[in-house]
Amino acid sequence: MQMLVSPQQCDDFQRDGAVLIKGVFKDWVPVIEAGIARNMAEPGEYASENAVVAGQGRFFDDYCNWQRIPEFEQMIRNSPASALAAQIMRSETAQFFHDHVLVKAGGTAKPTPWHQDSPYYFVEGEQTVSFWIPVDPVNQASLRLIAGSHRWSKPVRPVSWADNSDFYEQSNDWMEVPDPDASPDQFDVLEWQMEPGDAVLFDFRTVHGARGNVSNNNRRVLSLRWVGDDARYVQRDGRTSPPFPGHDMQAGQRLREDWFPVLYGAN
Repeated sequence: MQMLVSPQQCDDFQRDGAVLIKGVFKDWVPVIEAGIARNMAEPGEYASENAVVAGQGRFFDDYCNWQRIPEFEQMIRNSPASALAAQIMRSETAQFFHDHVLVKAGGTAKPTPWHQDSPYYFVEGEQTVSFWIPVDPVNQASLRLIAGSHRWSKPVRPVSWADNSDFYEQSNDWMEVPDPDASPDQFDVLEWQMEPGDAVLFDFRTVHGARGNVSNNNRRVLSLRWVGDDARYVQRDGRTSPPFPGHDMQAGQRLREDWFPVLYGAN
C-alpha cells in the first residue's frame, strides 16, 4: 500500500487534530472544479446562502450531493481520498460520510463562525476526518483551527449560524463557543496558505472557522468527510446536520453501508 502521509504527519494529526498535506489532490483539481460548478448551477435541497447581507458578497454551501454529481462520486471512489483517510485516522477502513461544497465569493467579509462539526452530526468516534480541499489559492480566506481542541473535555455548543441560537431544543453539557481572537494567548490557532489540490485534514471534533474573503477572487472548496473503525451512530436531541431522514439506525451501530459506503478496507 502506498503511504500518502508520513508517520510524523500522522503524529501531528493525533496531537493537534489537524494537518496540512501538500499537493495530494493536485491532479484532481479540474474534476473538483467541474463538480463545484455543477453543484452551484444545480443546487441540492440543502443549499444555503448563509445569511450574507445583499451586496456584501456571497457564501454558498451545499452538501450530500455526491450521488447526483458524477465528478464528486468519481473523486471519492477513484482518487486517493479513501486511502488517505484510513491512513491519517490509523483505521483499517474508511467509510464515506458526506461531501460539502463551500464557496466564499470575493468581497465576502463574513467569517465562518468557530465551531466543531461533531455536535451537528449523528456519529462519534476517535477515528474521523474532514478534508478541506481548495481549488483556488488560499492566502486570505483561510481555514483556521484550534490545535488540540479535539481533546477538550466538553464539546462546543452547536448554534445556528443564522442567529446564534441553540441548534438543539434541549440544553446539554456544552462549553461555550470560544473566541480565539479575543483571547489569543489561550489558543494555538493553526492556519496555512494553500495551493489548489492541497488539503487540510482535521478531526470532526477540532474547533475551526474561516476568515472572510476580502480578496477579489472566489475561494472554492470541496470538503469530504470520513469515519473509521470505531465511529458509531449517536442519538441527538433534534434534527442533525446533515439530517439523513429515514435512516433507521440505532445508537451504537456502525453507519449503514448502503448509504455510507466503505471505500477502503471493505471485505
